[in-house]
Amino acid sequence: MPQPDSTPPDLVLGLNVLDLSSPAFVADPYPELARLRAGTPTFWQQDRLFVTRYEDMARILKDSRSFGRAISPFSRDETPVSELSGRASLPVPDLRRAAFDAFNTNHLLDSEPPKHTRLRSLVGLAFTPRRVEGLRDRIAEIVNGVAAALQGQTSFDLVSGYAEPLPVTVIAELLGVPEEERHLLRPWSAAIVRLYEVNPPDEVIAAAEQAVLDFSALLRGLLAQRRATPQDDLITALAQVEEAGEKLSEQELIDTCILLLNAGHEASVNGLSAGVLNLCRQGLWAEIVRAAQAGAPEKYFRTVVEELLRFDTPLPLFERWVLQDTAVAGVPLRRGQKVALLYASGNRDAQKFKAPDELRLTRDPNPHLTFGLGIHYCLGAPLARLELSSSLRALALAFPRLEVEDFAYSGGFVIRGLERLTVRVV
Repeated sequence: MPQPDSTPPDLVLGLNVLDLSSPAFVADPYPELARLRAGTPTFWQQDRLFVTRYEDMARILKDSRSFGRAISPFSRDETPVSELSGRASLPVPDLRRAAFDAFNTNHLLDSEPPKHTRLRSLVGLAFTPRRVEGLRDRIAEIVNGVAAALQGQTSFDLVSGYAEPLPVTVIAELLGVPEEERHLLRPWSAAIVRLYEVNPPDEVIAAAEQAVLDFSALLRGLLAQRRATPQDDLITALAQVEEAGEKLSEQELIDTCILLLNAGHEASVNGLSAGVLNLCRQGLWAEIVRAAQAGAPEKYFRTVVEELLRFDTPLPLFERWVLQDTAVAGVPLRRGQKVALLYASGNRDAQKFKAPDELRLTRDPNPHLTFGLGIHYCLGAPLARLELSSSLRALALAFPRLEVEDFAYSGGFVIRGLERLTVRVV
């Protein structure tokens, strides 16, 4: 166990407890995570304290004074970090990712109070539950149309053919992105989220940086149009929201829209494709089909979706900065250090979930970590749940007999998803 001012042991010895880029680990991380939870619940690697147990993660997520997604140049008492003797220093800005890092300072996910409080309040005035609920019929229309287009095929890639079109179309329509520009959104999102992997290579940094610049340019043009001619879309709503004299700046609005694409799209695509894979592999697809054909209520499918998101977490690792000196599971931490929260491990913790390695479709309650906890709980969770439950029902009705032919993961762990899931219609 490292002492407060010591170098963590693995940094001295060059040890790596987990190989996050290993194809075998990405394909099935759960046995290794279970071993770590039992014997090494916290460990240092790559300048981060990795945390594997549910309760430790829950405490970190709820403690917004000690942990956060962003860190300022000042301590809690406004002392510059550079003047804090023996403390971890702030990272040196990386000019290769200047646009990406600037984007991360202007949206909800990577901001802290009081900025986070202001942003969440303003965005919440535009991105309302009513607006999400108003998408229900359109979402059903989209998924039914996508399913109908696949009819007659004996096999297809569920990722590109079914899981991807819905969230891209929904976010594009929600924002008001013209149809001729929508084909750009998925590549941009895929490029940007790859930069959240631990220690990404230069080519990933360059692709993400360019995607942020290109998407920002598109959104800036749309915003100018909406200010001149308001429309019934989220960009217009975000431009018009005001509370106690506060409004979103142009950059905050643009970066909020980028975040909505990335977070909403990746969770929906990866959650659905991995969910169908697990249902088929465990012989549970027929149960979903029976429920859909019998007209099961929406609550049934929402419960199934929660369990699929717990069982195989689409966003399995999130990081937090240490904002003030503290400790986790007896490990002392200094301001400016990082913790890596293994959501995928917490969601399989037997101390929190009964029979955690079993896929139980009626599990309720299901307090999984997939959408986070505390002040950073995912604002887009209701939309993701609606998309996933609607997609699952429509797929079951359209293809009552499916078998998995082949599948492959995309290669990353922080944004873990299937690159391909070939299913056979039988």
